[in-house]
Amino acid sequence: MAAPVAPPVETAAPAAMPPARTTALARARRLLPWLGALTFLAVIGYLVLAPLIGLQWLAFEDGGRGYAAAFDDPQIGVTLRTTVGLSLGSLVIALVLGTLLAWAATRLPPRLRLLRALPILPIVVPAVAAVTGWAFLLSPRPGYLNALMRQLPWWSHLEEGPVDIYTLPWIVIITGFGLTAFVYLFVSSGFAGINSELIEAAQVSGSSATGVFFRVTLPLLRPVLVYGGFVALLLGLGQFTGPLLLGRTNGINVLTTGMYVAVSQSPVDFGKAAAIGSPLLLVGIAVVLCQKVMLGDHSRFVTHGGKGFKGGGRPSRLAVVAIVLYGLIAMGLPLGALAIVSLSSFWSGTIDVSGFTLDNFRRIFAESGITDAIVNSLTISVISVAIALPVGFIAATLLLKGRRFRAVRTAVDFIVAMPLGIPAVVFGAGFLLTYSREPFILYGTHEVIVLVYVTLMLPFTTRMQLSGMVALGDTYQEASRTSGAGPLRTNAEIVLPLMRPTLAGAAALIFVLLTHEFTASLLVRAPTTQVMGTILFDYWSNGSYPTVAAIALVMTLVTSAGVFAAMAAAGPDVFDKL
Repeated sequence: MAAPVAPPVETAAPAAMPPARTTALARARRLLPWLGALTFLAVIGYLVLAPLIGLQWLAFEDGGRGYAAAFDDPQIGVTLRTTVGLSLGSLVIALVLGTLLAWAATRLPPRLRLLRALPILPIVVPAVAAVTGWAFLLSPRPGYLNALMRQLPWWSHLEEGPVDIYTLPWIVIITGFGLTAFVYLFVSSGFAGINSELIEAAQVSGSSATGVFFRVTLPLLRPVLVYGGFVALLLGLGQFTGPLLLGRTNGINVLTTGMYVAVSQSPVDFGKAAAIGSPLLLVGIAVVLCQKVMLGDHSRFVTHGGKGFKGGGRPSRLAVVAIVLYGLIAMGLPLGALAIVSLSSFWSGTIDVSGFTLDNFRRIFAESGITDAIVNSLTISVISVAIALPVGFIAATLLLKGRRFRAVRTAVDFIVAMPLGIPAVVFGAGFLLTYSREPFILYGTHEVIVLVYVTLMLPFTTRMQLSGMVALGDTYQEASRTSGAGPLRTNAEIVLPLMRPTLAGAAALIFVLLTHEFTASLLVRAPTTQVMGTILFDYWSNGSYPTVAAIALVMTLVTSAGVFAAMAAAGPDVFDKL
């Protein structure tokens, strides 16, 4: 008899997910990107805006006591005029020299094209080092150039001078020289974007070289001249190093040094400091708006064609002389003065080669305070770079890809650009106020310097990575998404590896800018958190000039190494990406 057949076992079908739960998960997936974008906006918004709002709040407290204290000062009118005079005077010098040098760079012989980088090299020298170098050259009595000029017959009767670097005209000149390299960068990029067919057409029509320059080239350069001029104007308004080291000797004050005095005195007057700095905030906003109105539609200045710009004339030896002379004056002279003073036992108007010694360099590496400052500067800069890069990557991604976060993208664009238009001394005072009281008491720690460094670098890290993303295009990312990869995997496995040169160049260049940083560091530092710039200032205030020169040269060597690393990682045009 056949064995009975067991009935088939029924398997339970998988339970369907309730519709309500499916809807909730889909809604969560849609809200997650918004939550991330808003969280990022809140973080950088607090980082940038909280110090500024906190300062202005104190200025308006007690019926605007801070503004009353600042603008009832009988010297405030002189301070405002000095600030405007410094910014406009240095702007004119920078625009004229920067444009002429960029034009001269187009007339270099082919074998000397490497000289195009020479006008950029003064950026390598930290501002505090360059200013001290010029002080060693042009101080009325012991300055080396003054001592040399007094050997000439028409100045032989003088006991000091003939130049006094501690006066406003010479502070303007030194500032203008420092800003020339920035204008040169903008104008050089503008020259590179001009189609030479337009130049040739003007020449065929009988126009002279001068006519071509003023009727064709200069109008096409208007966007870069406007943008570069506004950047130079903002930098001139925010000048701090030159006025502090040179101007205070003769009682010359600008708004930035007025803020420094207000927060360095006892008791600290943050309200007055905020009121003094308020014109800088208003001018920065006005400059940005004016820039947009004047430039309008950028496409009006784009020229198309396959031929790059040519100078429109034969290679000129005069162009070579002009560029080499500028490099010698802007960089060679101050570095030479620093080298001489650093090798001397004391600073005087004479150069005694037989008395040269390395004792000053031995001292800076033997004294714990100086070595700690050097280590702090390097360590804090590296940590700040490590934080600034991912922050800039997220900001650049939102600006380029975040079309559905239109309001968030607009706010991020505004916030990351603010540190470029607002002087560092304003942020320094704001961070000193914000992080020396509840809820975050960070004064005297490395963390507060890291925070201010990251804030100041937001425009640079975002701009450089945004440029890299634009150059990368969408093809690779679209292929990755088509293959089923999500945004995180696409960024980790596709975007970041392809952007490695951009990231390396950005890291090296931000490191250079941070080792330069002096203004904000001076306001937020404590005796236990010195960096290279602040320890140099302390020795300058104490009159230890050979030690100052040695520290300045070490700063220059550190930043030079960073520049070479940036150029090796991202190419010789790394500065153009700023």
